[in-house]
Amino acid sequence: MRRPLLASLVAAALTLSACGTADTPTTTTPGASGGALTPIKLQLQWFYQAQFAGYIAAVDQGYYQEQGLDVQLLEGGVDIVPQTALAQGKADYAVAWVPKALASREQGAGITDVGQIFARSGTYQVAWKDSGITKAADLKGKKVGNWGFGNEFELFAGMTKAGLDPGKDVTLVQQQFDMQALLKKEIDAAQAMSYNEYAQLLEATNPATGKLYTPEDFAVIDWKTEGSSMLQDAVWANTEKLSDPAYQQQTVKFLAGTIKGWAYCRDNAEACRDLVVAKGSKLGKSHQLWQMNEVNKLVWPATGGIGTINEADWKQTVDLSLTTKNQTGDTVLTKQPEGLAFTNDYIKQALDLAKTAGVDINGAGFKPQTVTLTAGGA
Repeated sequence: MRRPLLASLVAAALTLSACGTADTPTTTTPGASGGALTPIKLQLQWFYQAQFAGYIAAVDQGYYQEQGLDVQLLEGGVDIVPQTALAQGKADYAVAWVPKALASREQGAGITDVGQIFARSGTYQVAWKDSGITKAADLKGKKVGNWGFGNEFELFAGMTKAGLDPGKDVTLVQQQFDMQALLKKEIDAAQAMSYNEYAQLLEATNPATGKLYTPEDFAVIDWKTEGSSMLQDAVWANTEKLSDPAYQQQTVKFLAGTIKGWAYCRDNAEACRDLVVAKGSKLGKSHQLWQMNEVNKLVWPATGGIGTINEADWKQTVDLSLTTKNQTGDTVLTKQPEGLAFTNDYIKQALDLAKTAGVDINGAGFKPQTVTLTAGGA
């Protein structure tokens, strides 16, 4: 989910890969139900949490096994760059945000987006309600927190669109992966994911009242509203291997199992919450249920079918990556993505398989829950 600022993103992606998973490359062969299972490694982009519940459920519920696959989930972390692990053959597929992966592609990583699981961005910039910050333009002259490592692209795009220069008009602060800097009022606005850090604010106790903070205590800048949102969690495949019919078939099967896993979590949020907690998540049960609910909002409804890459959204992500400048004047991309940057060929086949099996691939009737958070997310 997370990751120095844009100027050092590419270097980080290439150097941090040495700190990533130590697993050796997997040799894949076509899998078939009833026969030997094909071993698959999926590199996640962060620690186990409900952000990845669909994959966890697909393993637990046997949906990958139904497709003849034995899928091993590789947990992410600060020093792991999923798209690099994939390009280096340490994983068969990877989950990564699109602009980060495209930056790696421009530097030579042979990867292709084959399934856009998150149809919507979940990135916020959050400030105190009494700060007067309600939109990107209001960040001028403020201390603005962000995680860096490529997570700041939407923030920079929003500021650029509002006429602000990230290198001159704001004070950028390297933010930890929590909300303590905002709670302590060390910064004016903090980066948060709708499904994680924003909930951390609502799990914190207001010392003035002794009760938990509420949404009314904060102002949220949603980059979807500002028009600077970019595509996030996608399944990436090895581009070179996609010329192999066996890997093509395997990709369809992997996506079919993935679709079923995410549909299960849409319809069984509490069960998936429990799966994630059992997997070893350090976050509590109410926090994980909040996260599951918010993540479902990013996936469902899926008008064109879950995982389908919307070309208009793809174009917006690429255009922003080409035109948004960071504090040193660098852009995410220097040219249009070359080669097979994305394809809907395999997700379409997987959607057909899932639909034939009776899976609701659109989730048109999805209705989010109302989740009550507890102190600390317990």
